[in-house]
Amino acid sequence: MGVKQAIQSLDAFPRAEEHLLLKTQSGAFVSVIGLVIMATLFYHELAYYLTTYTVHQMSVDLKRGEILPIHVNITFPSLPCDVVSVDAIDMSGKHEVDLDTNIWKLRLNSQGHITGTEYLSDLVEKEHDAHNHDHDKDHHNDSHEEQHAHGFDDAAETMIKKVKQALANGEGCRVYGVLDVQRVAGNFHISVHGLNIFVAQMIFDGAKHVNVSHIIHDLSFGPKYPGIHNPLDGTARILHETSGTFKYYIKKRKSPSDISSTIFVLDDNEISLIVPTEYKYISKEVLPTNQFSVTEYFSPMTDFLRTWPAVYFLYDLSPITVAIKEERRSFIHFITRLCAILGGTFALTGMLDRWMYRLLEALTKPNPRSGLL
Repeated sequence: MGVKQAIQSLDAFPRAEEHLLLKTQSGAFVSVIGLVIMATLFYHELAYYLTTYTVHQMSVDLKRGEILPIHVNITFPSLPCDVVSVDAIDMSGKHEVDLDTNIWKLRLNSQGHITGTEYLSDLVEKEHDAHNHDHDKDHHNDSHEEQHAHGFDDAAETMIKKVKQALANGEGCRVYGVLDVQRVAGNFHISVHGLNIFVAQMIFDGAKHVNVSHIIHDLSFGPKYPGIHNPLDGTARILHETSGTFKYYIKKRKSPSDISSTIFVLDDNEISLIVPTEYKYISKEVLPTNQFSVTEYFSPMTDFLRTWPAVYFLYDLSPITVAIKEERRSFIHFITRLCAILGGTFALTGMLDRWMYRLLEALTKPNPRSGLL
């Protein structure tokens, strides 16, 4: 036997002669079914290969001195824009009243439709000692009263009439925009604290009549990435015949894949954490943002409280940062799975074809005993 014949003897796929091949209708049916199965499995396997997955890594946060963007979109259906104030304070002592950093107030009618816009441009910065935050957070301390006591003039009278008319018409306000605050612990709150205390008293006839019902359409600490869940989005807190102060404690998330919204009664001095996050796309683009979960506390107004109702958001920064990286499965892994799926389907349809052929042959083969009769 020559070399050529020796090589041919190693062929694991011998070919039968053409006139010995038999094509049947059952074989065609099984072949079509097999092709459909293989095409379906190939499509799903290709989609699985092209779909990215994420890997979570944790490390120490080394960033300092950066700006923390807070995206706000909140509706106050029972407060006109003329009385709504956005204030912020942080642990460095920086106190900002009626913030003007890319914040808009949208006037709403009683049906919730936008009737006008106002850009917050009156910015007042005051340096406070961090230990006096509890006394400063309502902005109606003694120095504030003395500063505005002599400003109760015709302009104030006009504003009082305007706001009372807006309240009678059922006007509301939507606060929309981005707060750029320092990357340190602090809080921001939305309230009527920007008003002169005497003006506020004339408008509302007491703090118990200030309705801080609100709907949070969006609250986030940075841009959104695929799969992020901001637990306060869509939150609605509507008050009926009562008033009080809402406090949202932005807390550290439980795990990289679990962010939830729960309600607890917390101590007023407890502040939770925002987790700095970097999302790395498959294209190597890096998106810096933050994620959080939240707890909620409501304090109803009483006759003995001197503070005015407000909606507070208290936060701190975690020393740990989370890196979420998109990755794609290897091409070798894809080819290996594809060969296993297609080869297995081909072998299975071949076995099914042989079984069907033998079954049909047994059913259609004439019975020798019937011929003898």
